[in-house]
Amino acid sequence: MEEKSQSLENKSKSKKTILSESELDDEPFTEEDLQAIEAAFEAATSSSLPKKRRSSPDDDSDGDDKTQQHHSKIARRRLPSSVLALQHPNAFSLSPCRQANIRMRYPVMKFGGQITYSRTAVQVEKAAMEVLKTIEAKDKEAGQTAVGFDIEWRPTFKRGVPSRKAAVMQICLDTSCCHVMHIVHSGIPQSLQLLLEDASILKVGLGIAGDSVKVFKDYNVSTKAVEDLKYLAKRKLGGGLQNWGLASLTEKLICKQLLKPNKIRLGNWEAKFLSKEQLEYAAIDAFTSWHLYEVLRSLPDAEKVTPDNQSEELQAVSL
Repeated sequence: MEEKSQSLENKSKSKKTILSESELDDEPFTEEDLQAIEAAFEAATSSSLPKKRRSSPDDDSDGDDKTQQHHSKIARRRLPSSVLALQHPNAFSLSPCRQANIRMRYPVMKFGGQITYSRTAVQVEKAAMEVLKTIEAKDKEAGQTAVGFDIEWRPTFKRGVPSRKAAVMQICLDTSCCHVMHIVHSGIPQSLQLLLEDASILKVGLGIAGDSVKVFKDYNVSTKAVEDLKYLAKRKLGGGLQNWGLASLTEKLICKQLLKPNKIRLGNWEAKFLSKEQLEYAAIDAFTSWHLYEVLRSLPDAEKVTPDNQSEELQAVSL
């Protein structure tokens, strides 16, 4: 009787442990929740399934193995797709995401590569040379090499006061490295100017036309070969020129949220040294621009390119 009682109690615990899919979909899970669910499934399946024995002529081992695999698959299928998607928040993919019908809390966009910070003229010169060498070593069979590009400057918060000089320039080549250059202290040395004026290096970003104009006004350096993600998104996603922001385009294309805390975004980019939070913010912006460009260019055109909309894009990005 005691054995039967324990067996019934174990089965009851197992049933309570295995949650229904509708219960799991109520809200996003934290990493701790996911680990707890996985541990519960392992405990449930290990307690309810017989242990595998060594095969013998009298044993029907194939049947036991198939039964165990079948029960394991049933338990695994109970995890909804929304949970599985959140198990790897930093997974990198150049394919557009499939948005769920129900809006959910997307994982935060992060940059997992190396952030190289340079603030003196010598350091920025060296960093720009490294970028040029890396690009030269890359395979250029596909045409132009694209880099994520962005700038930051200190806001004034007063009407009628001219905007301050561009203080930070960030350039991201790929998933491995982003350069954050404190140009308000270093200026734009020769190698960085060569990089910006090189028409074989495509600089991509959202609102990059305005950034290019500002760099020219502040430092008298032209930024050639630029592509605004807003116009590329129009061509690839269709529709009119929506008021895309980098954050909204990130949610639309890769189902991740790009954090824009005002404390950092509107902070002092002219400080003697940038904080860790500022460096991460700057690098993620440039990386996101590069990432979104790679996703967009992989998509087929949603609308036919005509001389009218082509001239519209060229006019927007020209100095």
